[in-house]
Amino acid sequence: MGTGEISRVAERLSRDQKVFVITGAGISAESGVPTFRGAGGYWRNFRAEDLASPEGFARDPLMVWEWYTERRRNLLEVDPNLGHHAIAALERRVGAFLLATQNVDGLHQRAGSERMETVHGDIWATRCLECGDRHRELGLIHESLPPRCERCGGMLRPDVVWFGEYLPPEPLGRIDEFLRTSPGVDVTLCIGTTAMFGYIQAWALGTQAGGAMLVEINPDVTPLSAHADVCLRGPSGELLPRLMEMAFPSE
Repeated sequence: MGTGEISRVAERLSRDQKVFVITGAGISAESGVPTFRGAGGYWRNFRAEDLASPEGFARDPLMVWEWYTERRRNLLEVDPNLGHHAIAALERRVGAFLLATQNVDGLHQRAGSERMETVHGDIWATRCLECGDRHRELGLIHESLPPRCERCGGMLRPDVVWFGEYLPPEPLGRIDEFLRTSPGVDVTLCIGTTAMFGYIQAWALGTQAGGAMLVEINPDVTPLSAHADVCLRGPSGELLPRLMEMAFPSE
């Protein structure tokens, strides 16, 4: 990868136009976020479907909440990396911006991102199974499990997308509105995602068909690599700050 490729992307970003960013697990892995099954060996004895599915929660909500509580504790030990901060900085520099993340860890929000949609939910949010009340509780570790709704006393569940569930329509609708609203997207950045899901490919390739520069930032080859206008190979925590420095040099 040469400096010319980064310069090419930086030049497009510097025009202060419309930018769409998609992120996946790769950007959080650079912060040391534990893998899906958790850092401890104990949880490796369980299938993912036992810990992240409506059926698993119905069978043993306490076990599921113990696992999510451990994940919350682990997340409190890591910080947003330079890639997260660069995306938040990009949001502040361009006129029209939206971040769509597959990550549930809250690191983008902690880095300062605001114009964003959490496609797979938020590990720091809960939803009441009785009244449907949603509540975000960044940094909170529940002392009593399973936690109960303060409004109606119903059982709370993590407000994340589990196996067998559909993606929430509200963020999808807001993303679609952003993508179809004029003017069209000028640059789409796909960062740290394996791009295996059809909706990721549809967003990326759809914006490209509409005239956007499609940029992949990923150490690995993905299904989008052959279609991207520019592929920047390497850690996003290194490439994104360089990209920002070139697009918006300090005066």
